[in-house]
Amino acid sequence: QVQLVESGGGLVQAGGSLRLSCAASGRTFRYYYMGWFQQAPGKEREFVAGIRWSSGATYYADSMKGRFTISRDNAKNTVYLQMNSLKPEDTAVYYCAADPILSRVLAGTAGYWGQGTQVTVSS
Repeated sequence: QVQLVESGGGLVQAGGSLRLSCAASGRTFRYYYMGWFQQAPGKEREFVAGIRWSSGATYYADSMKGRFTISRDNAKNTVYLQMNSLKPEDTAVYYCAADPILSRVLAGTAGYWGQGTQVTVSS
């Protein structure tokens, strides 16, 4: 059974940093693409960043470039999202997703999803 478990969310002041983790289990993800998404209150879920597990190639939403960095640790089967210079508008639930097809991850239609972790940025 595939499981994606996010952690690392919390309350942080504007300008601060957080690192989110997504622990993946239940299958081999070597040929998968992993993605991070954010869903702010009252808004649609939005792609933040993606990574190809095998090569480490990364993909970012234009609005997230420069402040957010996605990475993975093969030994720990974990994907990370380092978030710096956080702003109140980054407040959202952040979800991890996985799919063997990149376009599905970019489109937000990945086959596997975690339960989400809340990030709240205070001004």
